[in-house]
Amino acid sequence: MRRFSERHGLHTISELNVTPLLDLAFVLLIIFMITTPLMENSSDLVLPSSEASSKAVDPGDVQTIAVNRDELISLNGSPTSLELLESQLTQIRDTQPNAAIVIRPHKDLPVQSLVKIMDVIQKARISKVGVVTHSQE
Repeated sequence: MRRFSERHGLHTISELNVTPLLDLAFVLLIIFMITTPLMENSSDLVLPSSEASSKAVDPGDVQTIAVNRDELISLNGSPTSLELLESQLTQIRDTQPNAAIVIRPHKDLPVQSLVKIMDVIQKARISKVGVVTHSQE
């Protein structure tokens, strides 16, 4: 690259103009800063298929058992005890053969208390059981 100078006449410039390179670097940096958080939640996971997923549980058949930190149990919003829970669940299973149970435990609930409730559900011969959790975001 040549440049005219009054003192020296024509001479070659040996410096590079880095301004366009810095502009490009900043644009790429901004693009990567925007796209990186979006890529964290994506994965190349191909889920297996199942025939059971097409036979979803009817929302009307779902019964909710909530257990708070003090191990107080409620079935569909009504307070109950562990002793009464088995008879109530057996009665529900007799009236609704496709009944499903969703357990909503408190996060500080001891695991043994959750296992006791699951044992009661098993004694009532209800096989569709789920536990509600929350993501840690």
